[in-house]
Amino acid sequence: MSKFSNIKKELSSLEQLERELHLKQLQINRLLNITQAINNNVKEDGLYKMYNSFLSWEMGIKKMALYVTGKEDKWYCASTIGIEEKLSELDITDKLANYQRLKNIDDDNDHPLIKEFDVVIPVLHKENPIAYTFIGGFDQDEDMYNKIQFITTITNIIAVAIENKRLFKRQLEQERLKKEMELASQMQALLIPSNLPKNERYELASIYKPHLGVGGDYFDFIAFDDGTLVFCVADISGKGIAAALLMANFQSKFHDLINKRSALDVFISKLNESIFEITNGDKFLTFFVAEFNTNTNELRYVNCGHNPPLLIMNGKNIPLDKGSTILGSFDKLPEIEVGTEQVNDEAIILTYTDGLTDVKDGEGVFYDEDVLKVFALENYEHSAEAFNDKLLKTIDKFKGDQIYPDDFTVLTCKIFKK
Repeated sequence: MSKFSNIKKELSSLEQLERELHLKQLQINRLLNITQAINNNVKEDGLYKMYNSFLSWEMGIKKMALYVTGKEDKWYCASTIGIEEKLSELDITDKLANYQRLKNIDDDNDHPLIKEFDVVIPVLHKENPIAYTFIGGFDQDEDMYNKIQFITTITNIIAVAIENKRLFKRQLEQERLKKEMELASQMQALLIPSNLPKNERYELASIYKPHLGVGGDYFDFIAFDDGTLVFCVADISGKGIAAALLMANFQSKFHDLINKRSALDVFISKLNESIFEITNGDKFLTFFVAEFNTNTNELRYVNCGHNPPLLIMNGKNIPLDKGSTILGSFDKLPEIEVGTEQVNDEAIILTYTDGLTDVKDGEGVFYDEDVLKVFALENYEHSAEAFNDKLLKTIDKFKGDQIYPDDFTVLTCKIFKK
């Protein structure tokens, strides 16, 4: 009887060993399947399904929640087993920092989601977390240690694969954005005039520094055969492709309307209506336009919410601030006032966008309007090109190592005495 009992025990042990070997074989096979799926570039959803199936069927896990990072590097629950949806939607970002290594969940943890689990497995890459898996529902007689070791291995494989996919997708998006920015930059280069006029009556010169290669600043001019010079500067809300497209449309409308030679107030009204039709009030721009008659020396202008340009003449500063509100926000402008100045002597008209006065030095002091006025008064007798060269050198010296915080554009018009 004793001999038979021993044989029975040995057979039982062999059967148990065989079952364990079979389970290990299943686990290894599933691990190979997951590895092959990663090599075959299976999508994230497919990897999550394989991970869930492995944990629930091969490992017998009853509760699981896998957290990974998504858009804007925010943590979210990507996959669950045995957890109510309302719990998986809870934000536990502030709790994750507490788990820098494999750790048992404290019995006194009162978080409604975390208290459902027994252990948390963080996955780190260069000491930075890329995933967290919460595991729960173990039976008391389970070999929890061996299970956790295998789950840790498979979780690391899955998490690294998902993170690589995320980084690769981000790289593709960055490359696409880079190409879009290059295209927008090329588009803007075509819209901004490169050859500015210079004759015995006037000279135009510019400084154009779009932020990160693409910006919302715009300037232009048209010289008519009757001796009238029209020039303008604008600051379009937004950046990148959207601003570049609006700029292209704006340039087309500007040229179309200004060539009709309407009065400036009529021109501004029509221009605003055209912009509003395009943007429905979602985008806007500040705008300044001036019309200089070389025969009468009369300067007429309209300022639409733009930084007041400076007319420097006879040692005096005249702000060109008459006009209306910004363009594109309203279907009809409330009122339009056309400003006029008689320019009978040598003068400089300095137009600029607010990126100029946003420049700061190392101590946070702005190159503001008062500083700019002093510079203009001291240097208005220079040519437009020499004036801009000196202005740019002055600003570069002022800001030191600081970067330009925004688009930065200057259009200077030098008027020579008749």
